[in-house]
Amino acid sequence: MLSKNLVKKVHQLSMKKYRDQTHQFVAEGPKVCRDLLGCTRLSLMVCTDSFDVEGIAPEVVVRVSEDELRKVSLLQHPQQVLCVFDKIEPSISVDDVINNSPDHLTLLLDGVQDPGNMGTIIRIADWFGVENIVCSHQSADVWNPKVVQATMGSIARVNVFYADLQKLLAERMGKLPVYGTFLDGESLGTLPLTRGGLLVMGNEGRGISDELRQYIDHPILIPSYPPGHETADSLNVAIATAIMCHEFRRKYGRTD
Repeated sequence: MLSKNLVKKVHQLSMKKYRDQTHQFVAEGPKVCRDLLGCTRLSLMVCTDSFDVEGIAPEVVVRVSEDELRKVSLLQHPQQVLCVFDKIEPSISVDDVINNSPDHLTLLLDGVQDPGNMGTIIRIADWFGVENIVCSHQSADVWNPKVVQATMGSIARVNVFYADLQKLLAERMGKLPVYGTFLDGESLGTLPLTRGGLLVMGNEGRGISDELRQYIDHPILIPSYPPGHETADSLNVAIATAIMCHEFRRKYGRTD
C-alpha cells in the first residue's frame, strides 16, 4: 500500500541533503533499475502489476496502480517501477585511479553542473570503456535523480568520485599527460594522443577554469567545419566528451 510517509521519503530523496543523510538514491524505469539490481542494496521497489518482480525480496516490493506511481514518481512520465537503492561505493580510491591513469583514460569534470550533461557523460564513459570519472565539488551530484536517469543504467558500471581537482593536478604536475578542450588549443586531428592520461572537460558556460588550465599540457581544439565558416560558438560538453573519447579509442582501441 502506498502511504503518505513512503511518498514523502521518496520525494525527500530528490534533495541532496537527504541523499547524504540516508546514503540512498532514487532510480526509475525498468532499464535503470534492472542494471542497478545486484550492484547495491535495494531498500524499496514501487511498481505496477506489469513489472516482473521475480527474484526480488517481497518485503521491499510495493505494488501500486499507475495513478499511485505518478504520485510517488519524480518523473513527468513514470515507467512501471521506482527503486530506492543504497549509494554505490567504489572499491578503489581516487589515488588508485590517478596512479593507474598512465595506461587508462580518466575523465575529470570541472564544474559540470547540468544533471543531464552529467548523466550523459557517464553513459558516454560507459560506452567507450572509461571506468572512472573524477568530478570537482562544484559538479552536479551523481545521485541526483535526473543524473541517474540520464545515465540509463551506466552508473552501475562507472566509478564517480569527487575531489579537489586543482590539488590533484598540482600534486602530479609533469607526471601524467593532461588533456583539456579549449577554443585556442591545437586541432584534435593533429595532436598526438597517448594511451592513457587525464582528460579535463569544463563547465557548460565558462569551460575549464583558469585554476586548472595551468596544469593542462595538451590543450585541444575540436575543429568546426569547414574552416573559417561561421558556426556555433561552442559544443555541448557531453558531445565534446564523446568526440574526445572516440578519438582516444579510435587510436588505441576500445579497451585499455
